[in-house]
Amino acid sequence: MTRRNWKHWVPRSPAEAMSGCAEHALQRHNRGIERLATDHLCQNNASSLYKWMGNGRLPLTMVLPLEKACGLPLITRYLAAAHGKLLVDIPVGKACNASDLQQLQGVLHNTTGALMAFYDGKQTAEQTLDAIRAGLESLAWHHGNVAQAQTPQLDFGVADDE
Repeated sequence: MTRRNWKHWVPRSPAEAMSGCAEHALQRHNRGIERLATDHLCQNNASSLYKWMGNGRLPLTMVLPLEKACGLPLITRYLAAAHGKLLVDIPVGKACNASDLQQLQGVLHNTTGALMAFYDGKQTAEQTLDAIRAGLESLAWHHGNVAQAQTPQLDFGVADDE
């Protein structure tokens, strides 16, 4: 099984977004379904969370706590993508280093490769759109970061997940 790139993965359904949240919480934070339900969503047991994940109907008041507990806004990312919108982290105007620019270059290289594969008939439109979305989000973040460079925000130690 290939490792999922959580930073750019966009779920295709609400149920997939919730199961992705649970998978990310388990991989990155060692939080299983039972712990998510009882400790972070204030449920008596995990049966409600299993039901919500099964039918894709998570109550709106549970979206933010679940995303905070998992560490990624996958449900919000799904909702934005379903409406044709991009999610871009708010840039703080920090100086970028060589690895940040190499990461941008890698994302844009993957985007170009996906376009070439699509036009050659070797890749689906869905995969190509995911790659284009990742490239646009990365460029939009750098656009905002450059615009914010004159008045940088304080870095309160918010770590990038990946």
